[in-house]
Amino acid sequence: MSSDVVQFINHLSIEKGLSKNTISSYRRDLSNFQIFLNKEEIAPGDLNTNILNSYLAHLRKENIAEASIARAVVVLRNFARFCEKEGGIPSLLKDFEPPRVPKRLPKALPIETINRIIDSVSIDDAIGLRDRTILELLYSTGARISELVELKVRDLSNLIEQQTLKLFGKGNKERVVPVGSMASKSLEDYLVRSRPMLLKGKRGEALFLNSRGEKISRQIVWQIIQERSAKAGVNEHLSPHTFRHSFATHLIDGGADIRVVQELLGHANVTTTQIYTLVTLDKVRESYFAAHPRAK
Repeated sequence: MSSDVVQFINHLSIEKGLSKNTISSYRRDLSNFQIFLNKEEIAPGDLNTNILNSYLAHLRKENIAEASIARAVVVLRNFARFCEKEGGIPSLLKDFEPPRVPKRLPKALPIETINRIIDSVSIDDAIGLRDRTILELLYSTGARISELVELKVRDLSNLIEQQTLKLFGKGNKERVVPVGSMASKSLEDYLVRSRPMLLKGKRGEALFLNSRGEKISRQIVWQIIQERSAKAGVNEHLSPHTFRHSFATHLIDGGADIRVVQELLGHANVTTTQIYTLVTLDKVRESYFAAHPRAK
């Protein structure tokens, strides 16, 4: 199975152009399934529906989230279909249906809370200015954390003239997004006052740097959000995606066309973006029942 996995991973990387993080998830899901088969002494050719259901029960026993279980099933199914297409033995896996996961509405912060978190960050030192710029950019562009940490200085070539920058999303797909005036100002200040101090005479292309002058990591961005929000008195569990959700929700609340929001978020399918309309509809419904005299 290992040589098939290698071929499958190469197929995902080269032909499908999937991101490193997605490929890493695929590899992990396949490895976990192989460990389960080895532990239960089951040969791949002996798979049946009972064994597959036992694997799902095993994952639930390990407290794996339903969304992660559904993804693991999709990975196994795609792998089986790839193997069959490449001349392998047909497997039950190719028709294995993932469990249905109820739609979770994305969590968006109120505009006042976003402003409070960003405005609370002091820009008197290099780290503070960097952190504030990261928060400004996450909310101004709706960038994924992977897109933010991979930003290079050259991706800002049109920042001053057009107030745009380039983001490279899933599958390394490029998109150009506008940058609001506050985020643009913060970026310009960061490039002039903060980044050279963090760089410490080194050479580097990465836009955002850690204290050693190296490309910032996803973990540090998570830490920045946790620490800065806590200092602002926001004690909820926030993530980089909270800023992305807030970006999309506030745009739709403000009347932005859903196709425009789809483009800005880098969604391949508009149905992915439409979940934000459910959030807005939820607010409309809540306001209606709270305000209408015959609805209470």
